[in-house]
Amino acid sequence: MHGTQSTTPVAPPQASLVRAALALVVIACGLALRWYGFPLGLSAFVVKYGGSLLWATMVFFLVGALLPHLTRPQIAGIAAAIAIVVELSRLVHTPWLDAFRLTTAGALLLGRIFSLWNIVAYAIGIVFGAWIDRLVALRRVG
Repeated sequence: MHGTQSTTPVAPPQASLVRAALALVVIACGLALRWYGFPLGLSAFVVKYGGSLLWATMVFFLVGALLPHLTRPQIAGIAAAIAIVVELSRLVHTPWLDAFRLTTAGALLLGRIFSLWNIVAYAIGIVFGAWIDRLVALRRVG
């Protein structure tokens, strides 16, 4: 980000649609990884942390779709804050929250077990999302 990344936002309505579409693609990839990763012979590391990486990429695109007027660094900062709060929420245990985490939706959205390694995967996923977002924006402009 050595001055080469534009800090000006792209056209908000178009950016929102593109980012929402990218979020849907990432969701499909994440679900495919979780459901078919083991049957395809992928390691537990790839399935677990690949899913975390894709989850954070999805958060980046959803934040960008909802707040298209923000710059990529701002979107990345909000996505990182969301990811860290969600990870730290795994340290909180209440009966209703633990029950939700046992559902498929709860496991996919919130996860079950706290891990600092997830935060590393989230950071990589957010950087990946920002990179893809930049590539897509450059393709639309040029």
